[in-house]
Amino acid sequence: MRQNKYAAFPEDFLWGGAIAASQADGAYSEDGKLPNLSDVQPYLKGMSNEEIQKLEMQGMTLEEVKKNLVDTTHYYPKRHGIDFYHTFESDLELLAEMGFKTFRTSIDWSRVFPNGDETEPNEAALKHYDKMIDKMKSLGIEPIITMLHYETPINITLQYGGWKNKEVIDMFERYGKVLLERFGDRVKYWIVINQINMIQIEPFLSLGICKDQYDHIEEAEYQAVHNQMVASAKIRKYAKTLKYDLEIGTMVADGTVYPYSCKPDDVVLAMQHNRMQYFFTDVQFRGEYPRYALHYFEENNIHLDITENEITLLRENTMDYLAISYYFSQMVDSTRNVNKADSTTVNPNLEANPWGWNVDPQGLYHTLSHYWDRYQKPIVIAENGFGMYDKLEDGKVHDDYRISYLGDHIEQVGRSIQDGANVIAYCAWGPIDIISCSSQQMSKRYGFIYVDLDDEGNGSGDRMRKDSFYWYKQVISTNGSEV
Repeated sequence: MRQNKYAAFPEDFLWGGAIAASQADGAYSEDGKLPNLSDVQPYLKGMSNEEIQKLEMQGMTLEEVKKNLVDTTHYYPKRHGIDFYHTFESDLELLAEMGFKTFRTSIDWSRVFPNGDETEPNEAALKHYDKMIDKMKSLGIEPIITMLHYETPINITLQYGGWKNKEVIDMFERYGKVLLERFGDRVKYWIVINQINMIQIEPFLSLGICKDQYDHIEEAEYQAVHNQMVASAKIRKYAKTLKYDLEIGTMVADGTVYPYSCKPDDVVLAMQHNRMQYFFTDVQFRGEYPRYALHYFEENNIHLDITENEITLLRENTMDYLAISYYFSQMVDSTRNVNKADSTTVNPNLEANPWGWNVDPQGLYHTLSHYWDRYQKPIVIAENGFGMYDKLEDGKVHDDYRISYLGDHIEQVGRSIQDGANVIAYCAWGPIDIISCSSQQMSKRYGFIYVDLDDEGNGSGDRMRKDSFYWYKQVISTNGSEV
């Protein structure tokens, strides 16, 4: 442990961690659940990390989705997760042992409304989440609940064409209302949609759109995310009618970039790229479509179906707080990149993990500062973590690399608070090992707690405390003054 140079955390700061139902729960056919988007992603054995992540960005064809639904030859890790559906009580007790003040997880839409279009919810699912939330509260852990974390029912893709179809807005609104009514007495903090800006990085998981379902795929993506923002505003509007003290937030993955050099062309491209990342939060916090985005749509022949009623809804129901995930920083080079979210350049000044994710603690300070300066809305760090191959030796994992990464990033969170940013929570990603979202690998581990499972689901499932478990416990007990 060392002293934090920027130990500026308020006394009521929420220290904790985050997972997703789609990566942890398992139990994919129990209690009435039907398949969601994550359940049709196979583990691609023998492929490199680079190849796997490239396929993730490309998405899947409709035929691939249909084939995977009935496939019996491949292993589908997210259908099994770490069995959190059955082990949540003991797992939450381990998190409480570290001193967690908060825990972010998601509720699986495909459990509550298995097809997405039902009129009545699945009571068995609601009872399960009652137990999970009650367990958190009993341990003194404040829940942060995500309504949708890549768990759109697969039926929405197959029967409705994904989130591009405006019918999905009302389906999701119905789902959101059920969650607020059922759990609003115990859950204050809600994130409506996980990483709402990932439409070009994880298009299938984000929007439920297959890459061959529409001729103009970028237009379909922006129409789909518009529909998600409208659905979010509807849920925000409904939350204001309830007697509970509710905070409804939106979430983005940090996709902002540095210019590769001080050449004006690089600086301007970085500015344009960053504006199209701020587009999502500009709409959800400022309540209107910015002119730069409308110009981008014109240049790219994108025509969206946006009604006057929807514009009014967005303007009158902006979000309460911002949740951000941050793992690494990116750059753009005007000689190699264009103004698209998936067109970036590797920073030669930074080291990276085996998946090519650059380690840049100051990038988190940079991101938090810019988002705070732009909106002055409370910020939740919804994800921050270090994926790495861990080595288990005699029941122990010596993960100094994770301690170093997280300690340096937590220090930069304190630095942003010292400069005025109202950061209220820090959720380390994957405090217990879970299936990787981007690669379907169990071996890409983030946790303070080791789970004895491999990429193909073999292992005891036993939980073991890593060195970082005890380190993070000390971070929390000192309120971030030691890292």
